[in-house]
Amino acid sequence: MSGTVIFFLVLYYVVVLGIGYWAMRRGAGEDLEGYLLGGRQVGPITTALTMQSTAMSGYMFLGAGGLGFAQGYWALWYAAGDIGGGLLNLSVIGRRMRKLSQMMGALTAIEYLEKRYPSPAIRLVAGSLTIFLLGFYVLAQLIAGGKGMALVTGISYPLALAIAVGIILIYTFMGGYLAVAYTDFFQSLVMLVGVMWIVIAALSELGGFTAANVAIGELDPTLLSVWGRGLGFEGQWGVVAGALLIFSVGYMGWPHVVTRHMAMSSPATARRAGFWATIWSLFFVPAPYLVGIFAILILPGLDDPEMAIFQVAEQLLPAAVTGLVMAAIMAAIMSTADSLLLQTGSIASRDIYERFINPRASERQMVMVSRGLVLAVALVGYAIALVEPPTVFSIVIFATSVLGSAFLPAYVCAVWWKKANTPGALASMIIGASVAFIWQYAGLVETTQMHPMLTGVVSSTITMIVVSLATQKISPVPPHVLDAMNVSAEVGPIPARYLDATEFGLANEAAAIANGLEEGGHNG
Repeated sequence: MSGTVIFFLVLYYVVVLGIGYWAMRRGAGEDLEGYLLGGRQVGPITTALTMQSTAMSGYMFLGAGGLGFAQGYWALWYAAGDIGGGLLNLSVIGRRMRKLSQMMGALTAIEYLEKRYPSPAIRLVAGSLTIFLLGFYVLAQLIAGGKGMALVTGISYPLALAIAVGIILIYTFMGGYLAVAYTDFFQSLVMLVGVMWIVIAALSELGGFTAANVAIGELDPTLLSVWGRGLGFEGQWGVVAGALLIFSVGYMGWPHVVTRHMAMSSPATARRAGFWATIWSLFFVPAPYLVGIFAILILPGLDDPEMAIFQVAEQLLPAAVTGLVMAAIMAAIMSTADSLLLQTGSIASRDIYERFINPRASERQMVMVSRGLVLAVALVGYAIALVEPPTVFSIVIFATSVLGSAFLPAYVCAVWWKKANTPGALASMIIGASVAFIWQYAGLVETTQMHPMLTGVVSSTITMIVVSLATQKISPVPPHVLDAMNVSAEVGPIPARYLDATEFGLANEAAAIANGLEEGGHNG
């Protein structure tokens, strides 16, 4: 075990815990809006980097590297969609969702859906589905963290896993969303420096980019193609389309990512955040895939492709730099795991506990419920991760495909289509999630050559349109929702009639907000 590696990891953990303590001192956990959304005061750079680092996850250091090692340049289809995902997300729904969510008094991404598509069924189905899928996503992060730390430090896998889980729990408990956002900001910078260092070391080892490609071509020319090893994906445009969609438009269907819109300091923040998200992604996103590709030459006998980036770092970098890179890898894992845990707890407390179990719950009770579920999910995830289920890549692709398929049309139509109604949204979520799930586990990808994300999103979108149009007479969009949508589309401040309902104590705001919206609908 390298003392230098341990030193850098300990230093990294001290910094993230310090950020969590700072967020707590700022009062981030004193009320529900502060705990769940950081008081809606997060600026453009932090918004961009917390959104991107949350979306990237440990997948980038395990799944992306493993895919590059296994399939060569075909893996870059995923990177191509990913580079523009943040900008597309912020541009399409960012500004409008920020404004509409505050006008409607929504504190979670699931509560926002019910405010826009008024029905308890929306909240129950969306909340349950999200908790289930985010649980899988958390599991992938825990496996990634345990495997990576165990390899680099020599610590046993169970102990490494326990350390990662413990650190995440501590700073998420201390500061809530604000702690998560600012630790994500710090971690995104560590991630960028770490992965670029590995890329430079790999290129130096192989004599440059051209020399590396020549050597790969001599080994197996199909690895240089856009169709994968042995041209295994040749002509499978349905799979390629899914690879492009999952990390581009798919972001708009991930509740733990779109929550970042709701926490922005103002709707205008979205435009500047889009710029910073793109700059960061241009440098970061392709790098892990490229390291995986270069590892074909550097580590020809590698048994576990998902360990490619870890082992390239360990083989090529001095101990001090390996410690920094390990911190970067843990940053990618933890920046997503903390957000997933916070979202899971938030949805459980706000969207399940308060909405269906204890409508009179105080803010303190809901924060405690949120923290309790965060602890429970982390402990269950730890127990399951000890048996090391399927690869990180397969878990992440499953969870993100089903999430995007279920929620993408609901979030986009919420701000752009005034005819999108409750039956349409409910049917869209159920059909989209079901199609993506069945496509993944019934072996239909191989037989149809269509990616689960593609079939899921197409199905949920068609369902949203058809059902919404067919049920306009029996389930029209309420006037107060239409009024709010009109205001959210305008450039300018939120009208006072909405702010009056959102600026006082949040424990009992639901009825006041509903009344304010109704009055706005009648007066508008």
